[in-house]
Amino acid sequence: MPINAEYRGPSDLPEIIPVFPLPGALLLPRGQMPLNIFEPRYLAMVDDAFRDGHRLIGMIQPDVSHSPDEAHPKLFHVGCVGRITQLAESGDGRYVLELTGIARFKIVEEPKVLTQYRQCKVDYFPYIDDFAARKGEEAVDREALLKALTEFLDANNLKVDWEGIENAPNEALVNALAMMSPYGPPEKQAMLEAPDLKTRAEILIAVTEMDLAKKRTSNDSGLQ
Repeated sequence: MPINAEYRGPSDLPEIIPVFPLPGALLLPRGQMPLNIFEPRYLAMVDDAFRDGHRLIGMIQPDVSHSPDEAHPKLFHVGCVGRITQLAESGDGRYVLELTGIARFKIVEEPKVLTQYRQCKVDYFPYIDDFAARKGEEAVDREALLKALTEFLDANNLKVDWEGIENAPNEALVNALAMMSPYGPPEKQAMLEAPDLKTRAEILIAVTEMDLAKKRTSNDSGLQ
């Protein structure tokens, strides 16, 4: 994880952070998320993150299923703050950056601000274990996870770097697969809010198995 700053606990992070609502986007602690920033309000958000010195952005999903206001949608209560660890200018007004996840947070309130982008007062203490790398990874059923991954790859005619997967620690493996998974906002939010790595892996396996079962049922129906 390429990062210069050290975050040992909630006191190392600001209480109010800029947030970037993005459906289907899942950032997890120590995971890397690429972002292509082009909207003026979010370009300003990146500039301000560097100007303020913290380089932090809170990734969170809009809860569109319970929000009639498309311009200012309701947010899920839990997100993950990340630090900008890579940034490049595209030459056409965009920023291409990478966020490295630090810790999850729970929204306390959304204050009124003068910025075009949204900001939230957040609490990191419910997820204090996020600051400890690889915590609880020994409880992950790696065999079941790899079995589900193999079946998913076979069903979708996909290939993967198995050497990289075999060498990855359980935390990196579970979080990377969760972040890259093709599932919708509710499933992504469930994986984000999982109380521990073991539960996150179990949710990922369950969602994958349900997806595969639906595909098998659909294929069987098509043959009749």
